[in-house]
Amino acid sequence: MATYVCVEIETSLLVIILDVNPLQRIVKQEMKILSQCLDSTIIFAKAHLVQSSNNELAIMACHGHSAKFLYPYETTAEIRQMDDQYEKFIMVERTVCQQLQQVINEVPTDIPLNKESLISGALSMALCYIARLEREQIAGQSCQTRILVITTSNNSATQYMNYINIFFTAKRMNVILDVCSLDQELIVLQQGCHITGGNYLKVLQLDELLQDLLCVFLPDPSVRSELVLPSPVKVDYRAACFCHQELIDIGYVCSKCFTIFCKFNSICTTCHTILKMPRPILMKKKLAFGSRHTLFVFCVGVKYSNEEMIKDIKRFIISIMECFAILIIFPMLLAQLAE
Repeated sequence: MATYVCVEIETSLLVIILDVNPLQRIVKQEMKILSQCLDSTIIFAKAHLVQSSNNELAIMACHGHSAKFLYPYETTAEIRQMDDQYEKFIMVERTVCQQLQQVINEVPTDIPLNKESLISGALSMALCYIARLEREQIAGQSCQTRILVITTSNNSATQYMNYINIFFTAKRMNVILDVCSLDQELIVLQQGCHITGGNYLKVLQLDELLQDLLCVFLPDPSVRSELVLPSPVKVDYRAACFCHQELIDIGYVCSKCFTIFCKFNSICTTCHTILKMPRPILMKKKLAFGSRHTLFVFCVGVKYSNEEMIKDIKRFIISIMECFAILIIFPMLLAQLAE
């Protein structure tokens, strides 16, 4: 009697998001940095494919206007056999270079380019792509997925809510987020790496970018605990306010829609709920200014009945009448004193 053994196929999917915004600070100083990052990214992608024949790869590019997949692409040109070169490597390199050139040519010249790259949009597209591949998996196939972001952009809090939704969605999907920063410390993306269990690295010298990619981000997450990697940074978990899009130490939160403000507002700008002034905050100075977390003060929404609303209107009318009475009586008193 024949017996069938089900062999589990392990696949590792890597999605690389490359920030190609030309308005980045270090890119303005030296334009060849983009080509250097592209070459290092392609070599790193080839190294990922070399590890196993079952490994999968996807590469995306984003800038201030859009995000787009560079590889895989729908219409890939046929690659002829060349000596001592693997056809898939040639296909990856040529497809990425051609599509990146097309992305740069499609940037509108009449619209000013945004300084902030749409990294959150690229992450959303990557999660949708991963979800589609997971639905198409065959029986007995397991896939480990991770996303690597390579960027030289500055820290931005304008996409804070998008980032937070993406981080927890990735954690629920068991997708690991890695971030490689080439310029400044990215506080918000540090939170995403800590939430999903990924690695965050700020490259000190651009000449060592390929070496850092191969040593820190190439190993699978299952073996990273056995390696001696750079010590993790202390994650700054401060939140960003909705009014000024800045990281704050103390924030006021609407109890209905959880909108965050840096200063108290009597009316929520999101859900238009009337808020009640919270009690005075008693705290230590060290907790307020030395902590890397935001202290939230909940503003309770006040629900008015019809009777209370009528009383408030009466008080408002009486106060206006008192003001008019003062304006009328005060000149008369001054006239009598002058006589």
